[in-house]
Formats: sequence, structure tokens, C-alpha cells
Amino acid sequence: MSAVGDTLLYRQIAARITERIEQMQYVPGERLPGVRKLSRQFGVSVGTVIQAQHLLEDQGRIEARPRAGYFVRARAPLPAAPEPSRPSTRPTLVSGQAMALRLVQATHQPGVVSFGAAVPAEGFLPVQAERAALRRVVSRYAERATAYAFPPGVMELRVQIARRMADAGCTVDPDEVIITSGCQEALTLALRAVAVPGDVIAIESPTFYGLLQVIESLGLKALEIPTHPDHGISLEALQVVLERWPVKACVLVPNYSNPLGYCMPLARKHALLALLAGHDVPLIEDDIWGDLGFGHERPPAVLAGDRDGRVLYCSSFSKTLSPGLRVGWIVPGRYREPVSYYKYVSNLATATLPQWVVAELLAQGGYDRHLRRVRGEYAAHVARLSDAVAESFPPGTRLTRPQGGCVLWVELPQAVDSLVLYERAQARQISIAPGPMFSATGKYRPFIRLNAALPWGRPVEQAVVVLGDLAHQLAEGD
Repeated sequence: MSAVGDTLLYRQIAARITERIEQMQYVPGERLPGVRKLSRQFGVSVGTVIQAQHLLEDQGRIEARPRAGYFVRARAPLPAAPEPSRPSTRPTLVSGQAMALRLVQATHQPGVVSFGAAVPAEGFLPVQAERAALRRVVSRYAERATAYAFPPGVMELRVQIARRMADAGCTVDPDEVIITSGCQEALTLALRAVAVPGDVIAIESPTFYGLLQVIESLGLKALEIPTHPDHGISLEALQVVLERWPVKACVLVPNYSNPLGYCMPLARKHALLALLAGHDVPLIEDDIWGDLGFGHERPPAVLAGDRDGRVLYCSSFSKTLSPGLRVGWIVPGRYREPVSYYKYVSNLATATLPQWVVAELLAQGGYDRHLRRVRGEYAAHVARLSDAVAESFPPGTRLTRPQGGCVLWVELPQAVDSLVLYERAQARQISIAPGPMFSATGKYRPFIRLNAALPWGRPVEQAVVVLGDLAHQLAEGD
């Protein structure tokens, strides 16, 4: 069997053992059958079973005991989830978002354990497939790949994106897709198309700090809406806000929100659209995490229910294929003309070569197979990080229960100032994202966000212990 076949096979065996664990065929604390017995049960080689066991150990599902074999790892009960947020529902100018640049810069600093930026480590990305696609593109399309691809972008890529969006329940024509330099630019273009400086934008709270940076840079006002960690923004609070303030747009991450990780139920997505339509307010939907849910089915986008072009849909391949390629897109609905114009005057066009690479990756197939693998990886790493935080952090800590993505929102005891924790952790070569970054008004002082998309091992495990010790010290007034 080829190396690729071997790789797929041991992951399949690991998935089957995981199913047995989840179905309580193997209970916590129980010893797994020996490798020879498992090899006979699954009809594979002993070497394949050993590879599968190593993977499950890395994922925190099982643990090795000297001279005894592998045992199902017992999981301690997780702390309670945070309460729904209660932000001030008054518009405010955004400021103080400069810390975000320091967080992302720490991602590549040698020796730093980067919990701060939600950037997936190389092991979560199809690096070899990307390199092969790059070689094919340079060989076959060198001339076209070095020319400008003016808005809306490379047609071959837009065709692939339109096909992919069918999985999110969206019927999209390739001509409706505009390629951008990542999701951040898509959000910027969307806001420029619907608002001018001084306008009010409704956002969930807490929200992705990158959105706050865009709002700040455009001179807009953010209006934070109470948000539940399980099902998202309060539609009741949003209705009150829409009746009271001249809101020009609502920006949400309905599928696996960053930092809360919730997925908005379908009925609430429909109710959201109806509410916004009643007040003639557009929705800017950030769906960058939509492909990375922990379940088997991809949730529909809010765009899937849009019938009048009110939704400006934004996404990218930064979390699934490669953050460095910087390939995103926007489906701007009725706002296509201003979005196309602002894209052109901002930077003429998104880099052409990365567009061709992504188009080639999608056209060659394997993307869905990669998604199945990486969803499992994200789920396992979030679970393992949750367990580690529960074991190491002070009493009173609360954790979200993400349904997708790779981040964990952690509420610490009230005595812990996350900005102080950030400074102390930084001195220990650990990067975290303090809670105030996720609020236009500097809320969430006792909160932090942690990135789970890191290669689990002793450095990461020890970093969680150090963070827990630092949090204990602050909780006790040290």
C-alpha cells in the first residue's frame, strides 16, 4: 500500500476506536485490547494499529501506562459555561486595538507558545497538497498566473467557490463571487459599501477583534448586543436596538463564532433575517469557520435563506487551506457595485498566483477528505485544551463548549485581570488574547481566549500549567 493509503488507513482505525470510546464500548479507565487483537478485529497490520494508538494518544483519547498498555483516558467534568453577555447597548467608537498586531506577530517568534492568535499550526493544513498545486500552476498556467486578475477575480476559482457554497445551502452564480485578500478585506469592503464614518454597526459581544479593528479604522461606531455562548446573539435585544438606534448594518459570525464557538440554530437564522428585513438593515455574515464544525454536517449559512440580496457573505480559506495564501471572497448581494469599486481602488486585485493555487487544490479533489480529518483534529485539540484548563486553572473558572473552530473562551475569577495575566504570560514566552480585545468598550477583563490549533506536546501542556499558576496567583491577590 502507498504511503498515502497507509496514512488514511491508520486515521480510519483511530476514528473507529474513537467511535467505540464514545459509544462506551471502551469506558474511561479501561484497558484497550492488545495491538494483535485489534489488528485482527480491524483486519489491518500491527503497525497500522500502533500508528492509530499514537494518534489517539496525541489527541488525548488514550494514555500509555508502563508495561500495561493503552487505557481510555478519563475526562474530569468540565467547569460551567460562561453566562450570556450583558454589554452596554449604546453605540461607541472603537479604540485601543493595537494589541492585536503584537498577538499575531508572536505567532512566529521562536520559543513562544502562541495561544493568542487563532492561526492553525502547519499540522492542521494540507501543506504537501498546497506545494504540489503550486508546482502544477507554475508549470501549466505561468503566464495567466502572473497577470492581474482584476475584480471579481480568477473565474476558475469563482466557479469552485460557487460549487463549494452549495454545501452551505447557497445557490450562487460564479459572477456573484468577488475574490478578496482574506476574510478581513471582505469585511472591510462590506462595511465600506453599507456605511460611512459615524454610522452605527450592531455586533455580537464578545466579537472577533479583527472586526473591531475594521470598525475602528473606518471611523464607525460599534453597538454590542448581548450574546449567549450556546446559540448566539439575543434577537430580543437586537430588536430593541434596531427600534432605538439608526443601525446601518449587523455583523455576525453565526457558524462557530469566534470567540464563543456557538452555532446559531437554523430557526434563529431565519428569525434574524426576518427581523433585519423588517428594519431594512443588511447583514454582513462572516462564515470563515463554517466548514470546521465538529459534527458530520456543514450548517447552512444565513445567506441560504436570503431572497432579496440583503446579506453580504464573507469567508476565506485561511483556516482550512492556508492563511499565507490570503484568498478570501465576498458574495455582496445587492451591494455588488460598490464592493467591486472599493476592491479595485483599494489594491487593484488580489494576488493572482494564490488564486490559481486554491482553484487547483479545489479542482483536484481531496478538500472534503481534508476537512473530515481536520474537523476531528480541531475537536480533539479543543477537548484536550479544555481538559487541561479545567485541571490547571483556579476554582471558579468557566469554559465555553465550542461546536466548531479552534478557540476556547475562558472566564476566570473576577480578581484576575486578563491584561495583567497577558503581560506575565508574555514574560514566560506564552501568548494569550485578553478579553478586553473582544469588546468595543473594553469589557471582559477576567476573560481570555485560547487557540487550540497547536501541536499538542510537552511545551503546550506545560504552558497551560504555567498559565494556570499565574491565574492562581492573580486570583489570590498576588
